Amino acid sequence: MSKTYAGARLRRLREERRLSQAELARVLAISPSYLNQMEHDSRPLTVPVLLRLTEAFGVDPGFFSERDTSRVLADLREALADEVASARISPSDLSELASRLPAVATVLLDLGRRNQGLTEQLAEASEGRVGVAGAAAPRTPHEEIREFFYRRQNYVHDADLAAEDLASELGIRPGEVLRALAARLTDRHGLRLVTDGPDGDRLHRYDPATRVLHLSSRLRPGQQAFRMATQIALLEYSEELSRLASEDYEEDSATWSLARIGVANYFAAALILPYRAFHRAAEEVRYDVERLTDRFGLGYETVCHRLSTLQRPRIRGVPFSFVRVDRAGNMSKRQSATGFHFSRAGGTCPLWNVYEAFAAPGRIHVQIAAMPDGRRYLWTARTVTRHRGGWGEPGKTFAIGLGCEIRHASRLVYSTGLNLDNASAATPIGMGCRICERLDCPQRAVPPLGLPLAVDENSSTFVPYAVEDPEPR
Repeated sequence: MSKTYAGARLRRLREERRLSQAELARVLAISPSYLNQMEHDSRPLTVPVLLRLTEAFGVDPGFFSERDTSRVLADLREALADEVASARISPSDLSELASRLPAVATVLLDLGRRNQGLTEQLAEASEGRVGVAGAAAPRTPHEEIREFFYRRQNYVHDADLAAEDLASELGIRPGEVLRALAARLTDRHGLRLVTDGPDGDRLHRYDPATRVLHLSSRLRPGQQAFRMATQIALLEYSEELSRLASEDYEEDSATWSLARIGVANYFAAALILPYRAFHRAAEEVRYDVERLTDRFGLGYETVCHRLSTLQRPRIRGVPFSFVRVDRAGNMSKRQSATGFHFSRAGGTCPLWNVYEAFAAPGRIHVQIAAMPDGRRYLWTARTVTRHRGGWGEPGKTFAIGLGCEIRHASRLVYSTGLNLDNASAATPIGMGCRICERLDCPQRAVPPLGLPLAVDENSSTFVPYAVEDPEPR
């Protein structure tokens, strides 16, 4: 069994709880000098200490494992690709930074992104240029909201607890959700519910002056329930929504308003799919998404998204990554409770099974995929299609991907019949062609970032972008 050295995370946990070394040592039933040695990585964390930390603070033991830093490490590799290519810093240096000083690594990433944004703004202001090579465009408000949930590993504890308490108060049960939500809106808030005919692209509209909630007739029952639950969140938990949004964004900014809506949507999903009941059902059917959609009367995408949020301390579900992709490869939703890294440099891997799903709509595709760092994941992908409802009107089709690390795959019904121990059977995928480390991939669409190309007019290669052999260090 490998030893766990996690001094920086242990020290950070203590400082967040505002405990002295003597106070934490007393809780853990060890001496202050022993705790000091663990915080400085002179001694590893022992199993008894890990168990006491879990019991005392409600943290998962995985909080102290190296896997917990994988997302930070992937971000560092992407942000510092040029420095790694020029040998100014080595991959092992990045791994050491992410593992031993994760807070410093996060600050470094934030500073790098801020610098990129300032560089872009300077380029736009000077000589009318739109951008400069290597500079990333500033994030849009919607991209910021994805990061808001990404930083929280797609779980908002306070909102989840409040929604579950309200669900218990209202008696939320499968088949009775609409009735319970409608009664809450009318009895407590004096709202009138009106089902309207098709009204362009508008699916719902709330008029505060008349206290009328308009719901489009195009909405299915599950969608109606979600809109009603979101309205309850906005009416009853407005102050809490504002507080959560203000943790990251300036009040009354567009991003702050989107964060309020995002948390309200999260609350709505947690209200119509209460944590404990949904977690219990998911474990019972081994995370069979189609059986869960039948049981709770909700859509495939809604159920997959809720599965990706089951990270409550002490009753965690499988930690999933969730993604929604269109035919052109645009990723409109991405949330993760795992170490899976979604590239911010644009583009995703064409070998990923989310694209195979478009070839056979409605069928669930299963894939064991391996990332360049050797971590393997079990991914499921299926298409969902939405129509406005009229003949000849255009619809929209997405592929919904749901994935987990291979160590959790046996808990899923989709692993049945698969050899989870055979690493050679995994499909090699990457984080996007620009930063992918697989230099021999024939599917590469763009040259790898920061590496010199091997250009030779007298020869050609099967790999579209051959690079020069790195010089030995």
